[in-house]
Amino acid sequence: MQRFLNSILIGILATSTVAGQTNDSTSTVRPGYLPTGIRVGVDLISLIRSQTDDSFSGYEVYADADFAHYYLAIEAGRWERNFITDEEHYVNGGNYFRVGIDVNFLRKNAGKNMFFFGMRYGRSRYSEYLTIINDPVWGAVDVNYSNTDIHASWGELTTGLRVKMLKFFWMGYTARFKFGLNTNEASELISYDVPGYGKAGNETTWGFNYQLLFRIPIRKHR
Repeated sequence: MQRFLNSILIGILATSTVAGQTNDSTSTVRPGYLPTGIRVGVDLISLIRSQTDDSFSGYEVYADADFAHYYLAIEAGRWERNFITDEEHYVNGGNYFRVGIDVNFLRKNAGKNMFFFGMRYGRSRYSEYLTIINDPVWGAVDVNYSNTDIHASWGELTTGLRVKMLKFFWMGYTARFKFGLNTNEASELISYDVPGYGKAGNETTWGFNYQLLFRIPIRKHR
């Protein structure tokens, strides 16, 4: 798995370098110490899911800053889960963030549209509680387990699109491949669900966001 991920990373960087060398003479965007603009927005899927899924509540906000064809991206959110069965009741809640770089492969692009690949480092802090109310052997019981102030971290590979819809508004999606989850729980309860990541038992998992973005211009292209 590590060799596979390293190969993908090398491929992204190599493709970006070749594309940059090929298009230097025609591109109207040059790197600078200040970004040409900052986009901020929200994930529509988490907002819709909070209204339609009784076991989930949460939101996610997004921001990126463009430095030529490279975008510094930051995502942060809140995630709460609530699972109730005849045998147990599981609750968790916490905050998370992701930070990373996206590489835009569209050149000579005055509209700031994007087709990108990138990477993220994700981290969350959360607590979770499990109450067993019916044991197959002992019958009705009341046994409680908890993990408080847990820290988790993971990596992500990302890809997606951003398309300009109106003068200052973009829409687009981000697909993400998540891997390498680490948690620090110290009790008998093994983490079941990690905010921002998903089920802790999955060594790898997928995620998907659909964002509505508003762009704040800072400087003109050079």
